[in-house]
Amino acid sequence: MPTCQLCGVKSNRISSTLKLCSSCAKEGGSEAVKIALKAHAEVRRSLNLPVEVPKDPKGAKCSWCSNECSIPEGGLGYCGLRYNEGGRLTHLAGLDVGLLYAYYDPLPTNCCAAWFCPGSRELGYNLAVFFYGCNFDCLFCQNISHKRLAEGHTATPSELAERAGSRSVRCICYFGGSPEPQLPFALKASREALSQASKRGVSLHVCWEWNGCGNPFMVDEAARLSLESGGNVKFDLKAWSRTLSIALSGVDNSRAYENFQRLARTLHRQRLGDPLLTATTLLVPYYVDELEVEGIASFIADLDPTIPYSLLIFYGAHAMKDLPITPRDQVAACYRAARRHLERVHVGNLHLIGLSSMAELEARLL
Repeated sequence: MPTCQLCGVKSNRISSTLKLCSSCAKEGGSEAVKIALKAHAEVRRSLNLPVEVPKDPKGAKCSWCSNECSIPEGGLGYCGLRYNEGGRLTHLAGLDVGLLYAYYDPLPTNCCAAWFCPGSRELGYNLAVFFYGCNFDCLFCQNISHKRLAEGHTATPSELAERAGSRSVRCICYFGGSPEPQLPFALKASREALSQASKRGVSLHVCWEWNGCGNPFMVDEAARLSLESGGNVKFDLKAWSRTLSIALSGVDNSRAYENFQRLARTLHRQRLGDPLLTATTLLVPYYVDELEVEGIASFIADLDPTIPYSLLIFYGAHAMKDLPITPRDQVAACYRAARRHLERVHVGNLHLIGLSSMAELEARLL
């Protein structure tokens, strides 16, 4: 049975990789962070990724995300995509080239915003763009293939825009990994795709699914493209506790809340009708509980209680395969906590707990 390395408690509710109980992962302070970062280092070492965010005082500085790596000569950034070659930052795929996998996903698609997104009410396809690399290191990652960088395909902005050029493509959705380490490429591709769509007289939505810890200037530019095109911006607000965020994802997620708040107070208020912003939280068993959800939901509600919020049921993946599917009582408690603050709350992956609809959730669990 796993043992918490901080308090010594033994429980099957402890991740054998993280080695911290829920209480210590949230409230254990600097000692909990040390234990968590050691766990992340072991996982990242097995994937040939930097074991920590590089902070070489003489290194090449990258400002594309909140990690703000300072990469030593010959070294890699935390995302694995940027490296220091002769004192200059270089992208693994090359200058102005994306490392990705793109495919056509029939609408309505299964994206986290499908329950309210206007694109899912249309006929045609979503061009789903899966980016390789990520500025986070989530132990529970359910898209872990993004870390296998050698498997990624390369594309220029023009090539990706051309793939979005079919009249049957109604939207582009960027995810991964997370788009932050490749945002400059995605912005160029989006502008070109939107320009081509305008010339053809067709509409094209641009949407983002990210952890939200990108460079504020680029985040604003990306959100502006979504605002103008009728798309939406989904923030994955993984935890409310800073310590828990580091424990689960390897890095502080404070920038996500800063970016979300700024967009909610500016661009989001310019959208009438379908919302620009949305948020999700994965209900990691025993760790992301109703107190975490309550904090996130209260934060969102203070900005706009009508912002849609999705709670996602967890299944074991990556370095947390030993944890079970989110227990029903945790799902119900988290849903109630969110509904105390927000008007539009949805639970995804209901099939994992044997339910088929939100109506069934409310009838059987609440």
